[in-house]
Amino acid sequence: MKDFVESVLRGIGTGSVYALLGLGFVIIYKATRVISFAQPAFMLAGAVLVTYLVGPLGFFLGLAAAAVLTGGLALGVERLAVRPMIGRPVFTVAIITLGIDIAVRVVVNAAIGLDVRQVGDPWGLKVWKLPGGVQVEQRHVAMVLTTAVLIALLFLFFRYTRTGLAMRAASYDQEAALAQGVSVGAVFALSWALAGALAAVAGTFAAVGGSVSESLWLIALTALPVIILGGLDSLPGAVIGGLAVGTVQELTATYQGSLPWLGGNISVVTPYVVMFLVLLVRPYGLFGTREVERV
Repeated sequence: MKDFVESVLRGIGTGSVYALLGLGFVIIYKATRVISFAQPAFMLAGAVLVTYLVGPLGFFLGLAAAAVLTGGLALGVERLAVRPMIGRPVFTVAIITLGIDIAVRVVVNAAIGLDVRQVGDPWGLKVWKLPGGVQVEQRHVAMVLTTAVLIALLFLFFRYTRTGLAMRAASYDQEAALAQGVSVGAVFALSWALAGALAAVAGTFAAVGGSVSESLWLIALTALPVIILGGLDSLPGAVIGGLAVGTVQELTATYQGSLPWLGGNISVVTPYVVMFLVLLVRPYGLFGTREVERV
């Protein structure tokens, strides 16, 4: 039971990072109907920025500054590379975002260099001991609390601000939003900026307790099963999908030793197995909108 509880707690912490990544994917998709493959690059860029800013600013201010700068980078990418592609086939725009991901990662990898870069978080591998001998890492608690705060802020933003309402209107019907005076171009730009900022926070917490390396972007690939599991156009689905995938992955990592015939790294492919099983039952995800076609 102790191992089970610790695995669930680790899974919720890891899943909160997946949730942030998934939210970035979904925000862009809801606004533009394009899956942005540039999110892994923004995730890596944000974490690297923190390693440079943590010295003069400290971890928390450095993280906030890195999120703003990464959001600005995503905004610039949208303006320069994605905006001119409006009206082109969705597949073409998705491939453009893949090229953006590669180009940004090449530049960021050069910034990493040969030195070991740390985000300088205040938690490291410190743990808290709970009743029953259960141990929970402080970094996982920080991940969950940070994710909860950001989700609450996003809810308030989309629910009670004019800009948030405009983004919601554009995600439902762009033509109707244009008719009401909503600047759809501004909505596109803001969606990319928000997604970039969320990716920076996720990348930083993914590197907490370790170092920032060129392979950090691979964690973002797990966000694809998350958004497909929860639904491409569902923000709550991204959160629930992230927590579910993180928990299942950690439980598999804990108990996979009991099934040696599965191999030693079966937990790595578990998110994709879960995604496959869900797609068999609900092709549009657990919380996604089912497409209705009238003939």
